[in-house]
Amino acid sequence: MRKTSFALLLAAAIASAAALPSPALIVLNKEDAMLVIVDPANGKVTGKVPTGESPHELVVSADGKTAFVTNYGSKTPGTTLSVIDLVTQKELHRVDLAPMTKPHGIAIADGKIWFTAETNKLVGRYDPATNKVDALLGTGQNTTHMVMFNRDNSLMFTANIAGNSISIFSKSANGATWNQTVVPVGKGPEGSDLTPDGRELWAANSQDGSVSIVDVASKTVSATFDIGTKRSNRIKFTLDGKHALVSDLAAGELVIVDVAARRAIKRIALGKSPEGIVIEPGGARAYIAVNGDNFIAVIDLKTFTVSGKLMPGNGPDGMAWVGR
Repeated sequence: MRKTSFALLLAAAIASAAALPSPALIVLNKEDAMLVIVDPANGKVTGKVPTGESPHELVVSADGKTAFVTNYGSKTPGTTLSVIDLVTQKELHRVDLAPMTKPHGIAIADGKIWFTAETNKLVGRYDPATNKVDALLGTGQNTTHMVMFNRDNSLMFTANIAGNSISIFSKSANGATWNQTVVPVGKGPEGSDLTPDGRELWAANSQDGSVSIVDVASKTVSATFDIGTKRSNRIKFTLDGKHALVSDLAAGELVIVDVAARRAIKRIALGKSPEGIVIEPGGARAYIAVNGDNFIAVIDLKTFTVSGKLMPGNGPDGMAWVGR
């Protein structure tokens, strides 16, 4: 009877841990050093997993079961990635990246995890299958911050804040090497995103209030325009490509940009230090991490108004969406 009871208790515990909502909003709380799982339907936090100090960005595997987190650090520069099982809500590995420090941006391509190491001016690649870092690409640019790929993973882009540049890495035909083109943009490019058609990369320049448009085919800046931000943090296109959302960390606002007109058309006051942005798969709502006030603003993308708030914990920033 005791063995049977223990087995039942164990099964119940596993079932409880496996209660990952679908869909789920995965949030990193920098101040709590915690990954939290939020049910967007009711706003409840359904799971918490400790990470390294001051986690900033994350990606989730294609099957929605594993999260990869950059532990940027705060008082001490971070040197790790957390690999987290979202179903059992446990950290599987904490990958030691030393001597690389300040891992920040993160992206997934062809099953491997790419991350920036700001201090080292490079992008690294982590293979979950071997639990090893198996490639390093230097940018030669100061503060290599964010990283992303185009749809077929043939191009990789980094935003280099102190380098005032965007790096475009082109994969060789055999996939063995990458060739870099450095594109000068405005001052302090931090957030960046590709238009839905993949033809342009827009860089939100945090130090001069502008947006630089990089033509992907020619790898040159085709236009720059001012949106009046005090310190832009992230930029994200709506699914239809008609608008871009820019979080203004210093002004406490979300700026709505008309893409065709290339101008700011609305500013939504949110609170202290809005940072991360994620748009749900259906495109109806955006979620903005208001870091300084410890909540996530839910934005109705038809009316561009705040339709709700989620309370995930202290210092929310990086987010990812799981399910539909």
